[in-house]
Amino acid sequence: MYAVLAGLGTGFSLIVVIGAQNALVLRQGVLRQQVAVVVALCAASDAVLITVGVAAGSLSVPPAVLVVPRVGGAAFLLYYGYSAFRRAFRASALEPAAQPAATVVLTCLAFTWLNPHVYVDTVLLLGTTSTTWGADRWWFGVGAACASVTWFCSLGFGARHLAPLFTRPVAWRVLDGFVAVITTVTAVSLLTAIRT
Repeated sequence: MYAVLAGLGTGFSLIVVIGAQNALVLRQGVLRQQVAVVVALCAASDAVLITVGVAAGSLSVPPAVLVVPRVGGAAFLLYYGYSAFRRAFRASALEPAAQPAATVVLTCLAFTWLNPHVYVDTVLLLGTTSTTWGADRWWFGVGAACASVTWFCSLGFGARHLAPLFTRPVAWRVLDGFVAVITTVTAVSLLTAIRT
């Protein structure tokens, strides 16, 4: 039981940060578009990566291995940030159009699997921390996965309560501006990490 609680706490400490992926979940939640799909994809992806991390244990990855994913992830985030910035200053931002489900799914998968921070948090940090629990490391992983499910459900489905706020055009502009800043900052941090 202690291992599950430790995994839950550690998982929350890593995931409850508004990054690029969380900003996407928040936006879809406010729009009430494909929320269940986005939440399920994010939570399932985290569960897979946490499982890999716990199975691999104290995996040591050379920094050079992360260069390609960092550059690819940064390029995607810069493009998405640019798109959000344009939405914030265009008339179309006043009435957000519904996106096809395939587009939302592909965007969600890209935010998850092209982001090296996800691998660092789930595979390396949670995987390494799980080794301190010995035979109970899988229970630690269960706790971490539960934190992920709880967070994404709360963020995605809880965002609908913000919908009345988003009846005003300025609120959409602010949200898209926020998404643009978050994704751009994340992209720059990825590119900066290549040199360190």
